[in-house]
Amino acid sequence: MKFSRRTTAVAAIAGAAAFAIIATGCSASTTPAADSSKPITLTLATFNNFGYSDALLASYHKLHPNVTVVQNKAATSDAAQTNMFTKLAAGSGLGDIEAVDGDWMPKLRQYSSKFVDLASADNKGRYSAWKTAGGTAGGKVIGLGTDIGPEAICYRSDLLAKAGMPTDPADVAKLLTGDWDNYFAVGDKFTAAKTGAAWFDSAGATFQGLANQYKNFYEKNDGTVIATSNPDVKKAFYSVLAASKTSSSHLPEWTNDWASGMANGAYATMLCPAWMLGVIAGDSPKVTGWNIASVFPNGGGNWGGSYLTVPSQGKHTAEAKAFADWLTAPAQQISAFKTAGTFPSQVAAYTDPTLTGATNEFFNNAAIGKIFIDRAKAVKVTPFKGVKYSAVMTAVQNGLTRVESGSQSIDDSWTQVVSDIKALG
Repeated sequence: MKFSRRTTAVAAIAGAAAFAIIATGCSASTTPAADSSKPITLTLATFNNFGYSDALLASYHKLHPNVTVVQNKAATSDAAQTNMFTKLAAGSGLGDIEAVDGDWMPKLRQYSSKFVDLASADNKGRYSAWKTAGGTAGGKVIGLGTDIGPEAICYRSDLLAKAGMPTDPADVAKLLTGDWDNYFAVGDKFTAAKTGAAWFDSAGATFQGLANQYKNFYEKNDGTVIATSNPDVKKAFYSVLAASKTSSSHLPEWTNDWASGMANGAYATMLCPAWMLGVIAGDSPKVTGWNIASVFPNGGGNWGGSYLTVPSQGKHTAEAKAFADWLTAPAQQISAFKTAGTFPSQVAAYTDPTLTGATNEFFNNAAIGKIFIDRAKAVKVTPFKGVKYSAVMTAVQNGLTRVESGSQSIDDSWTQVVSDIKALG
């Protein structure tokens, strides 16, 4: 999971203490556990911050006094992924409920027989079709959706003002409505104003947003890799790098320089999935100019999102299934949103006043609820991700970085990208 959710370390919970029993005001489904009397402990393995607070999990204990939930939080999503596949191969050691990043699902689908079917009448139709499809394998639902990453454009209003451009979110949205060529053309105008800042952060981040808008960008539905023969891939590679020459800050995403550039005004705009808001606020806490426009080149796109799975190796799979169903229900997704800003994948949550009325003070009180509901509805296509998707994306991203760092020309880098992808077999 290199590009779907930030892998900055979050403090791990050492020893993973059980949550105290406290009363909360969380709404809750009354989905029964398989055994309503036998005391059991369920382990919930997550990473980063899914928004599952002590209070939220304690409310489940209140509904089911026999069930004690222990959350084990990995320091990073990469660590969680390594743990998942190591213990899946070993046949033991996984949590009763395991959180999975969406980018791992292609590999996980190969082991669908090792996971419980989570489909039920209670959760049928909860999600957009593309989210459900992402968690389906082997004719069953192995993952229930948690958050998604509908994309908008985050921008520095102070830098746009310096360039003589509109700064009101509605006006910025109007300015950027159109395709990627329009986004790059506006960037040329911004660059011509000589503000001292770049238009966007990096070619890699921008390319990611573009790639997410194709159904079969790197692979056919049967997993056949077509990245080197699909003309859309090469065209996107060249067009993003052409814009990068004048419009990119050339700061690779997730690096320290990228984070510093965010705070120091190195770039004016960036592609902004809902979960990116916390990253921006965390990396540039003293900046007052950040805002959000409800717009995205070519309409809509999704970047990121996760699932909850129940490994069949667990001792309490029926109870774990009931808990995963409850934890991914609309009311609990709204609670997670309030806690961590994770945007719900539940369609029913999009009418909840907590979400529709949500604003973000850091982003100049942007109406983030309405913005990302609109952005979620704009998602029409998500890429097919087979077993080799991540490796292919890494090869392309490395190629983009080589050009931006000045170590290769565009032509030479593309030649190496083709070679690296073919070497995957």
